[in-house]
Amino acid sequence: MGRAERVVLAYSGGVDTTVCIPYLKNEFGVKEVITLAADLGQGEDLEPIRQKALKAGASESLVVDAKEALVKHYAIPSIKANALYENRYPLSTALARPLIAKLLVDAARQCNADAVAHGCTGKGNDQVRFDVAIGGLNPDLKVLAPAREWGMSRQEAIAYGEQFGLTFPVKKSSPYSIDYNILGRSIEAGPLEDPWTEPLADVFAMTKGIAETPDEPEYVEIGFNTGEPSSLNGQEMTTTALVEALNAIAGKHGFGRIDMVENRLVGIKSREIYEAPALLLLIAAHRDLESLTLTADVTQYKRDVEETYSRLVYNGLWFSPLKSALDAFINYTQEYVTGTVRIKLHKGNAMIVGRQAENALYSEALATYGADDTFDHRAAEGFIYVWGLPTRIWSQRMGND
Repeated sequence: MGRAERVVLAYSGGVDTTVCIPYLKNEFGVKEVITLAADLGQGEDLEPIRQKALKAGASESLVVDAKEALVKHYAIPSIKANALYENRYPLSTALARPLIAKLLVDAARQCNADAVAHGCTGKGNDQVRFDVAIGGLNPDLKVLAPAREWGMSRQEAIAYGEQFGLTFPVKKSSPYSIDYNILGRSIEAGPLEDPWTEPLADVFAMTKGIAETPDEPEYVEIGFNTGEPSSLNGQEMTTTALVEALNAIAGKHGFGRIDMVENRLVGIKSREIYEAPALLLLIAAHRDLESLTLTADVTQYKRDVEETYSRLVYNGLWFSPLKSALDAFINYTQEYVTGTVRIKLHKGNAMIVGRQAENALYSEALATYGADDTFDHRAAEGFIYVWGLPTRIWSQRMGND
């Protein structure tokens, strides 16, 4: 790989990505570093981060508002897919990675850069997500990963930065590694590395502890239009506004926490804590509405697709051919997934208590055991005879008792 002249660096303002700026220049021979920080709805003022990059030696410091893009182009397809990695994690952090990769590739093209860079280490999933996504968007673009190569501890990285005039204000150190966007928070490291250790209250920010939640339940009605979340309690709104509202409502009732040991792509198990109130609630509501509007065979087949889809996203294959093919199948299934789901929130639980859809396949006249029953009970005998015929023949031939 040849030397890069101009590099666009994914920038968070933390120690590692800040140290990456002088490191790229002095160790990798990069002449110009352009940083890119993405506003993903983390509720953080990015202007100080932009200025910090310039002070660290960046020739240009870009800030991109990508919150709407994250919801529209990444969260909504994932909700349609009911995507839960290992049937639990709604991919709140993983979904942001292909978006950031796309922003890097777009910025590299606009700035005429010949490489992009990130601050991922060699132990996590994000390095794979960035590298593979960037390769899928522009296979000719070089990808640099200084933190994967420098082998420095956090203190050594700080000392390296101080050689070039960088300062890192002393503040109360958190033992946790936290990633935060509009879709949720992921928390790991520190005491959480022991899977037997219960998370303390200071781990959580989006969800209340059960003792702090309201004593009275709250009902919410979530509307969907062809699989996309479109209204809350009868009020039409953008999915982004809906996500923000549900984060507050569901979080207030203590819903949205996940504590799991997950299988990382790099081959190790990792204990992770997640908060994703809105995303978990939307997936649960969407899946329930599908039970009303999809045929049994489509529902059953889609479950296998959903599992594959979740693995693809988790493993960094958002821009892969298989992911695109699965999207086409999923979008076809969503044509009639329009309706409303009613959910009761109380003390950490979200109980679906009602659902309705104009194109519902459910028929009360067929399902009822009352006087209005229209099901032809006489047809059952012939159906059972035909359905059980292979089993009876097998039993006769094998002489089973």
